[in-house]
Amino acid sequence: MNAKNAGTYAPVGAAIVALVSVQTGAALAKTLFPLVGPDGVAALRLGLSAVILLVVLRPWRIWRQANMLHLLGYGLMMGLMNVLIYRAFLYIPVGIAVSIEVIGPLGAALLTSRRRTDLLWIALSVAGLTLLPWGAGSHGLDSRGVMYALAAALAWGLYVLLGSKVAVHGKQAVATGMLFAALLGVPFGANQAGADLLAPWVLMIGAGVALLSSTVPFLLDMYAMRHLPPSIFGVLLSASPAAGALAGWLILDEVLALTQWLGVAAIAMACAGAALVGRRR
Repeated sequence: MNAKNAGTYAPVGAAIVALVSVQTGAALAKTLFPLVGPDGVAALRLGLSAVILLVVLRPWRIWRQANMLHLLGYGLMMGLMNVLIYRAFLYIPVGIAVSIEVIGPLGAALLTSRRRTDLLWIALSVAGLTLLPWGAGSHGLDSRGVMYALAAALAWGLYVLLGSKVAVHGKQAVATGMLFAALLGVPFGANQAGADLLAPWVLMIGAGVALLSSTVPFLLDMYAMRHLPPSIFGVLLSASPAAGALAGWLILDEVLALTQWLGVAAIAMACAGAALVGRRR
C-alpha cells in the first residue's frame, strides 16, 4: 500500500459511512410522517442538527473570512434537498426516491468530466430511471413523488458543487450551512405540524433522525470533500440507491419488484463505473 492510496481510504470510507447513516435515518424519519408530516420531520432534522452543531462547533468564528454567499447557497441546497426528498418519500418508496435523487451528484460529477465513456454511464442511469416505475402497480409511480425526487436531485447536485467551494472551512462550514438550512426548513415544518413537533416522543425520534441523517453524515461529507475532487466524491455515492432500498425494506417493509431492483442496480452501476474510470484518469 503506497502513501497516496492510504491517504485516499479515509475520505472514501467517510463518504460510505455517511451515505449508510443517511439512508438509515431516512427510513427512520418516514416512521414519523403520520405524526408530523414530511415537512415536520425535515424541520426536526435540520433544527436539532443546527442547534447541536452551533453549540459544539461555534461556526461564527469563520464568518468574517468566509465567502458567506457560498455558505448561504450551500446551506439552502442542504435545506432544500431535505425538504424535497421527504416530500418524495410521502408518495414513493425510499429506495425509488433515493435512486432518482442520486442522479443529482452523478450529474455534477459528469459535468466536471470530459471522458467519452461518460456517455455510457449517462445511458445506464437513464435506463435505470426507465425501469423504476415498473412493478409499482397498475398506476405506476405517483408523479408527485417523482417530481419531488427530481427536484431533490438538482439540489443535491448543487450541494456537492457548492460544498467543494466551502470545504476549506471544514466543520464550521457544515454548522453554518446547517443553520441556513434550518432557517429554510423549520418554518415549513412549524406550519405543517405546529406544537406536535415538541411532543417528547417526537423529539426523541427526531434527535435520532438528526444525528443519523444530518449531524454525523454532513460532517463526514465535509471531511471527504476536503480530500476528494467533486467528480470522485459525487460518484462514490453509488451505493445510495441500494442502501436506501435496503433501509426501506428492513425498517418500513417497502418491497420493490425485480424490475425496480434492476433499475436501482443500473443507477448504482452508472455511479460506480464513473467512479472507477475517474480514479484511473
